[in-house]
Amino acid sequence: MKQYNLGIEATLEIIGGKWKALIICLLMTGVKRTSELQRNIHGISQKVLIQQLRELEKDGLVKRYVYQQMPPKVEYSLTEYGVTANKIVDVMCSWGKENIKRRQQQGENIILLEDKSPDFGDFGKRD
Repeated sequence: MKQYNLGIEATLEIIGGKWKALIICLLMTGVKRTSELQRNIHGISQKVLIQQLRELEKDGLVKRYVYQQMPPKVEYSLTEYGVTANKIVDVMCSWGKENIKRRQQQGENIILLEDKSPDFGDFGKRD
């Protein structure tokens, strides 16, 4: 029997780490192919992206659809359960924006690219 001391442990087990919340955030805007996700998450390798997507799929947050064609086409979307993670991701995004503002006010040379790109074309990209 698996046990947790705090509920947040169960949350972090599923969406913790460097990439999963970013993947969920991008899938909130609609269905994406692997290449779209990789292009919009700067620094993630295809291997790691697929591994993270498979874990999210196993946990019931992401749905994978494979088209029977050549070359193969695979699309990912959030499941109904996955959409519920939006509440958590939204809070994380809001906290992150406030954190960036605070750090800017303290004189740190930092920008949020999301503010400059409403379509999230460079989502996750860092200078």
